[in-house]
Amino acid sequence: MSERIVIFGATSAIAAEVARVYAARGGRLFLVGRDAGKMAQVKAALGASVAGFELADLTEGARSPSLVERAHHALGGIDIVVIAHGLLGDQQESEQDLDEARRILEANFLSVVGLVIPVANYFEARGGGHLAVLGSVAGDRGRPRNYTYGAAKGAVALYLQGVRARLGGSGVGVHLLKLGPVVTPMTVNHKKNILFARPPTVAAAIVRAIDAGKAEAYVPWFWRFIMAIVRAVPDPLFRRIRALQER
Repeated sequence: MSERIVIFGATSAIAAEVARVYAARGGRLFLVGRDAGKMAQVKAALGASVAGFELADLTEGARSPSLVERAHHALGGIDIVVIAHGLLGDQQESEQDLDEARRILEANFLSVVGLVIPVANYFEARGGGHLAVLGSVAGDRGRPRNYTYGAAKGAVALYLQGVRARLGGSGVGVHLLKLGPVVTPMTVNHKKNILFARPPTVAAAIVRAIDAGKAEAYVPWFWRFIMAIVRAVPDPLFRRIRALQER
């Protein structure tokens, strides 16, 4: 039987590439995204692999259970869910304006929780499935450049640890993919360096990690070692390393 995959935030550059990977190996897809124009482009690229789609603002958590239900009916069941939406936001504005901080936290944490709850319950009742969430290396340690965003991603990591422990005996895989910086519209204004990855490479690594059943995976892989060093640096030294303190 073909894999049945639901992708939330399917119109993002990385999610669209993940969808292409699954479509290329015969998967059937249900896509959820906010931008109608981008959704039309993704659907056109994937063709008959798309069994259904929904336009939705995923920060409206009340819709999440119905979105899961619609995907179930369109696909005849769900095997894999990828939660890929997010918002970088404006860090410096979030330091002055609670509304901007709330917007970042809601988009990257609360809206994810709003999806994880019905998806985890669905897979628990089914007795299997894969729930994958795209996180970030920013969640491993707070830095001046993006600590509001990082705080949300760190909260997602902790939340999924609990979900994974809860579902440990149910046959459900819970996967967190910790992404380093990627060349996407989200990072268009960021100065690029050799550590920036490309969406097709990142998407392929995401699918491999889910296939391998990894609880947590850094994407690309070398970020595991970079972040191990970053986490280990004592705070007084951490605050003196210019590369880690840049805005």
